[in-house]
Amino acid sequence: MDTNLRARDIMTEGVQCIRADQSLVEAARMMRDLNVGCLPICGADERLQGLITDRDIVLQCCAEGADPSRMRAGNLAGGLHWIDADAHAHEAVDTMEVHQIKRLPVIDVSGGHRLIGMITEANLAKNLSDEDIAEFAVRVYAAN
Repeated sequence: MDTNLRARDIMTEGVQCIRADQSLVEAARMMRDLNVGCLPICGADERLQGLITDRDIVLQCCAEGADPSRMRAGNLAGGLHWIDADAHAHEAVDTMEVHQIKRLPVIDVSGGHRLIGMITEANLAKNLSDEDIAEFAVRVYAAN
């Protein structure tokens, strides 16, 4: 990986948030319409509160017999890892490997601490060497 690349250089821009007070049905429809499997959850202050995945909706709501029209996205916010937009791209990869995550929100700390993008496995595939991709896969998928 180019050592001069920053997180902002490899991220996908234009990420849309679901509000914490919106239902899981709304989250699922938004995922369908955007063709994504994950949405950032933002509060009324537009600050990042967490992430929700299609898998979260299935396992933590539907499989438990809860009503996705009544459950709010904010209920599934969980733990959150993110990276500063100006951090080196290799730091993003390290963060994803250490926490075994496949998506990493990118925050512009100097620009009001706002969400400006997301780094995904697809972004890594476009920017990493084959060797780095293999190492990432082993650390994220093969780890216990």
